[in-house]
Amino acid sequence: MSSGRAEGLAALAEEVHRCRLCPRLVEWREDQAANPPRRYRGQAYWARPVSGFGDPDARLGIVGLAPAAHGANRTGRMFTGDRSGDWLYASLHRTGFANQPTSEWRGDGLELRDAYITATVRCAPPANKPTPQERDTCLPYLRRELELLERCQVLVALGSFGWDGFLRAARALGEAPRPRPKFGHGAEAEVGRWRLLGCYHPSQQNTFTGKLTVPMTDAIFERARSLLV
Repeated sequence: MSSGRAEGLAALAEEVHRCRLCPRLVEWREDQAANPPRRYRGQAYWARPVSGFGDPDARLGIVGLAPAAHGANRTGRMFTGDRSGDWLYASLHRTGFANQPTSEWRGDGLELRDAYITATVRCAPPANKPTPQERDTCLPYLRRELELLERCQVLVALGSFGWDGFLRAARALGEAPRPRPKFGHGAEAEVGRWRLLGCYHPSQQNTFTGKLTVPMTDAIFERARSLLV
């Protein structure tokens, strides 16, 4: 492992955790922590921006939308403590990118193998809908992560928001493919040094309706593995 990459990502994480640049998101994330659903009452919420998580030497990057109000906003780790995370980490485990299929809380023993998970926006937004200004305010964190993840070759975007966020961050790094690649499940595009893959977001809206199935999810990460060199 490169100690420089690990140290850089750790320093960036501390900066993310202190961020209070978007007043609406600060108010929302803290209000959700102060007024949790009954099933989470008594738990200490993270209630801060959530940094990326995973292997600093990862060749696979995964970009989502934002923390869930009672998922990562509660647990402090990306895609942890909600059903979207259950779906995602189970697939990563089956395809060899995670040491266990569950992700319940920081410190539960989960380790990512050759993978790093992050998001376009770092605070839980009302109705899971950040504003364009909030997205743009947060994008420099994703850009800096991409710079630090020097070994990353393949990027899986979870949903159209993650796809758009990655393309915007890549453009800030000087990579702007023309025509602009369109999102779709299984879509692929060359963006500078990355191969970009599209995957429907593992939200309950998609998984409960069958829009996203277990084989569909696994196929994306199996494809990602086949592209790693």
